[in-house]
Amino acid sequence: MHRDLQFGKETKRRASFEWVPGALKWLLQIIIVCFMAFVFVWYFGQRVSNIGDSMSPIIKNGDIVLVNRILYDASTPKRGDVIVFKPNGNEMLHSYIKRIIALPGETVKIEEGKIFVNGKELEEEYETSAIVDAGLASEEITLAGDEFFVLGDNRESSTDSRMPEIGNLKRSEIEGKAWFIITPGKRFGWIE
Repeated sequence: MHRDLQFGKETKRRASFEWVPGALKWLLQIIIVCFMAFVFVWYFGQRVSNIGDSMSPIIKNGDIVLVNRILYDASTPKRGDVIVFKPNGNEMLHSYIKRIIALPGETVKIEEGKIFVNGKELEEEYETSAIVDAGLASEEITLAGDEFFVLGDNRESSTDSRMPEIGNLKRSEIEGKAWFIITPGKRFGWIE
């Protein structure tokens, strides 16, 4: 039996690039998803930085909130919705975040720290602070067919429909529904 011994000669290995098509496909999918997310947020959403603690404890000062701008194209704002708006439609002002308390055509009055909508006390299922100053709502207010009455959840520290600089909010001033807090931490998540 004769064996050929080959000393000093290295056998060449071919590099295997079988993983390249799979990696390229994976990379392409990531790029497509990122592009779709960018387009979705750019056209349908909005990012707002909250200023102040008027919506505390649900939204705090400095929280970044995503706004659904197309929801109200297909439906109408509802009582309890947390919305984003520009006061009096003034584009030069920062966006405000408040909760809808009364709807178009309804009456609203605040008496002894209680909110009355159409003469009935409003029962709220979210955490709020006590109302000390009824402001404009110390007298009954009747909302027009395109007006909403909004309050911050932190009623001791909120500039809202009780104040003359905000007053009744027109439908055209609403930018969208606040739906998600993207600030890292325990408040990260859906807004209820």
